[in-house]
Amino acid sequence: MSLRIAITGSTGLIGSSLVSFLLKEGHQITQISRKKELKGPKTPVILWNPDKGEIDIDALEGFDVIIHLAGANVGERWDVRDHKQAILDSRVNGTGLLCRTLASLKNKPKVLLSASAIGFYGNHDAEVILSEDSLPGDGFLADVCRKWETATKPASEANIRVVNLRFGVVLSKNGGALAKMWLPFQLGLGGVLGSGKQMMSWVALNEIPWIVLFLINSGHIYGPVNVVAPHPVTNADFTKTLGDVIHRPTFLPVPAFAVQLLFGEMGEVLLLGGSYVVAKRLQELGYKYQYPHLKEALIKAIA
Repeated sequence: MSLRIAITGSTGLIGSSLVSFLLKEGHQITQISRKKELKGPKTPVILWNPDKGEIDIDALEGFDVIIHLAGANVGERWDVRDHKQAILDSRVNGTGLLCRTLASLKNKPKVLLSASAIGFYGNHDAEVILSEDSLPGDGFLADVCRKWETATKPASEANIRVVNLRFGVVLSKNGGALAKMWLPFQLGLGGVLGSGKQMMSWVALNEIPWIVLFLINSGHIYGPVNVVAPHPVTNADFTKTLGDVIHRPTFLPVPAFAVQLLFGEMGEVLLLGGSYVVAKRLQELGYKYQYPHLKEALIKAIA
């Protein structure tokens, strides 16, 4: 059955992948954007400006599904002027505006899938296994994720099924962590970051559309869902596997102080920290992964 689906953040790494996939699956896609003209597939556009609290309310009537992915880039230095505030505001304010609007509609969507991240749990040692049942962690990202998810409350109170997509490290050479690693690894300059013991709970970009479609069609699922593969790895294991896949040496470690010097607090949290997060809900529901193992996911990611 063809669904009417509207997507914010549709030109980002995950969003653009979702738009292409869902169009191929025969669904009717509308992009929610600040701009009338967008690159990529030609679809209808609903205008919004979360900074000004502006959104075309009437145009949102009658959608089956809303997918909310918009937010400022987390993978930049946080000590750049006002960027931490932009990360928080873009998520909380945009989500709040969207969810209050959806709650006010006469013809509400059946489901809202709203982005979050496994940063919700904070950083932990590898011995600590975290699932959707785990408590929120400490630190800036954990605080952002908690407030981000809380901002969906108006939608759930209006009886819209809300799923909070807690994304892990998304693997694609076109964006995210792997894109930052790509050039040094290609030059044979890749190596473990810091101790290499920090966990990486990852997911293939090509897996995400299948997970999203699965959750759309699982009408009884709501609340947090960890969007990660079933086999997290340490940074050392990730480094070795990536080197093997692209046939490059990985013997040059990057000391922690160098990561901190280059990337500041962002590097300390995202690159030197990590957590062992499992997709408990997806596995309990019987979701069948396309890319459960890192080697196959990396081969696909760099193809």
